[in-house]
This record gives sequence, structure tokens and C-alpha cells, in this order.
Amino acid sequence: MRSNRPYKSRYAAMFWSVVLPGFGQFYNRDYFIGIMLLMLEFIINLKSHLNLVLVNTFNGDLQLAHQSVNYSWGLFYPSIYGFAIWQAFNSAKANNNKLEGKGVEKRTYLSGFFLGLVVGMDFGLFWHDSNLIKIIHLLDYPVFNGVLFGLILGLIGNLLEQKIYRKHKRKTKQ
Repeated sequence: MRSNRPYKSRYAAMFWSVVLPGFGQFYNRDYFIGIMLLMLEFIINLKSHLNLVLVNTFNGDLQLAHQSVNYSWGLFYPSIYGFAIWQAFNSAKANNNKLEGKGVEKRTYLSGFFLGLVVGMDFGLFWHDSNLIKIIHLLDYPVFNGVLFGLILGLIGNLLEQKIYRKHKRKTKQ
């Protein structure tokens, strides 16, 4: 007898959402959330001119990249992106626990990383045009700056989450 929702790899779900928000949800068979995330990604991408900014960034035309980005919409993208990855990972984990007969866990995974990722990407995207950043030429690119700050703050968030979780776990054991 086949299960309606067979085992799903957490990492495959996460990486599908890295490719495009919503794809990880399709992998997990969470179609409603997947469609909503895909629609939001499309609207935000269109309104923020993200593809144009990426093309100009990769061509090295910083002036045109700075002029074409719409920050009012662009600052929403990291939130959708981070949430899609986080939700796909945790949904696959919950699905696998259900298949193994385990109860629902009270904690989520990688929350600190994705919170840090979203804050860092927003910070990097918004702050890429400062005089301090222009000293290091690579960080003057709107997209690269957001990704770099996102990864740095994501790693810091993950370390903080691990430290807090271990501390909480020790308290509950005693």
C-alpha cells in the first residue's frame, strides 16, 4: 500500500525552494502554499525589477542596477524567499516524522538561520549604497551585498539558535 505522502528529503525540499520559492512546497505536495509563494515571488520580482537588476549586476553596470531597482518592492523578496525555504524544510521534516509514527515536534529547525538570512538580505539590499560599502567594490552590487549579509547573519542566527536551544535543553533535563 502506497502512502499519499511518501518520505521527503528535507534538503531536497529546501534546495527546490532555493531554486524558486514555491518549488519546495510542490515537492512536499503542499500545493496551495506553493502556488501562493510562486505568485508572490512573481509579483515581487516583477514590481521590484529584480531580473533587470540581476542582468545589470552581472554585466557590471552598477549605475543602471542602482537606478532600476525598486526598493519598495525589493525588500519583500528576502522574506518570501527565506520563508519558502524554511517552510519547505520543516514541512518535509514533519511529514517524515508522521510517516515514522512520531508525534509532532514542538520545535522548528533552522529558524535562526532563516531569520538571520532575511534580516541580512534586507539590510544588505537597503544599505548597499553607503560610502563604507563602496570601499570594497564587490559589495556595491545590490544583489551580492544582500546575499553576503544574508549568509553572514544567517550563520550568526543559526549559532545563536543552537546555543539557546542547547541551554534550554539542559535546563529541561535537570
